[in-house]
Amino acid sequence: MSEPGDRLKLFILAGEPSGDRIAADLVRRLKQRVPLAFSGVGGTELQAEGLRSLFPMSDLAVMGISDVLLRLPLLLWRVEQTARAIRKAKPDIAVLVDSQDFSKLVARRLKSLEFAGRLILYVAPSVWARAPQRAAKLKPLFAEVLAVLPFEPAVMERLGGPPTSYVGHPALGERLSRKAVDRGPLVLLPGSRDGELRRHMPLFRQVAERLAGHAAVDGMVIPTLPSLKARLEREVASWAVPVRVVADRAARGELYDQAVMALAVSGTVTLELALAQVPSVVSYVMDGHQARFYARLGSPAVSLPNIILGRGAVPERVQAQPDADALTAAVRDLLDHKKARQDQIAAFGELSNLMERGEERFPRQDPADRVLAHYQRPLSAS
Repeated sequence: MSEPGDRLKLFILAGEPSGDRIAADLVRRLKQRVPLAFSGVGGTELQAEGLRSLFPMSDLAVMGISDVLLRLPLLLWRVEQTARAIRKAKPDIAVLVDSQDFSKLVARRLKSLEFAGRLILYVAPSVWARAPQRAAKLKPLFAEVLAVLPFEPAVMERLGGPPTSYVGHPALGERLSRKAVDRGPLVLLPGSRDGELRRHMPLFRQVAERLAGHAAVDGMVIPTLPSLKARLEREVASWAVPVRVVADRAARGELYDQAVMALAVSGTVTLELALAQVPSVVSYVMDGHQARFYARLGSPAVSLPNIILGRGAVPERVQAQPDADALTAAVRDLLDHKKARQDQIAAFGELSNLMERGEERFPRQDPADRVLAHYQRPLSAS
């Protein structure tokens, strides 16, 4: 049994930048409560907290079946390597942050290795959208799921999944209160994974070059990760419009406060933009497998603000083939209509309130409190 004064041994895994941010937030919260020793896999934000990553986080940052197939041997080796590292480290708790397919494979491998420690999945899988039957299959794998969307605990309960708590999102700490501006930077967020950048940078280039002279646009800016800054600077150097690339996370608040709007690839960043009250258009160019699957699902909403609010507050352009005309038209329409931008900001205020409190039966909890609830229980040696 872990005594209250013992050092908490944590293994934490993040497979992509949004998960790295969430994981680092959790580590900071735990450090404020207990002596902590941790190991795992992560990027720059976890490394800033003292993590020596088992392998580069970028090895796991893939999206779309074609990207996965290209890297499948490496991914399968990383599953085995991660599971064996966890078993050897014998942590009190292992927290796997997002990277849903990879996290489930690691959890299954740990079960086969008879690991008896507690596994927590941080960021609930979107079983409510893609595969409701999979929720129950998670129950033998994870002691608890920590959800970042307020409606997910009720959904997981209804579908027979693991116990699930709503813990909010670190972006809640960066909320802004603002009004629509007449003129400001157009923020471009083309993603961070290799596949996303390959599919979106040429498309975003066309949109940027077509809208550079718009009366509401005062420059173009791409916020990105330090690891991608040089790559993106090389790429935008050939564009016909000047684009500033910013890798300082702390500078984003000021940028978002000044921005007229953003064009963003679907992902966690759409929620960050909404909480910062930045009017947005969401884009996603799918590979062939994704396009077929998306059509079978009935072409649902893909951006988190629309999913949480249950309505189309943010224009989405989900495309099987890049269509610069359609995407430019959507961005231009928002630039042309300040009232539409202000309506989005009002909807984002509603979203912010919901994210802050959670739902009545599942109010927002502190993720560190949920992790420590498991630390105080008897654990068997693996």
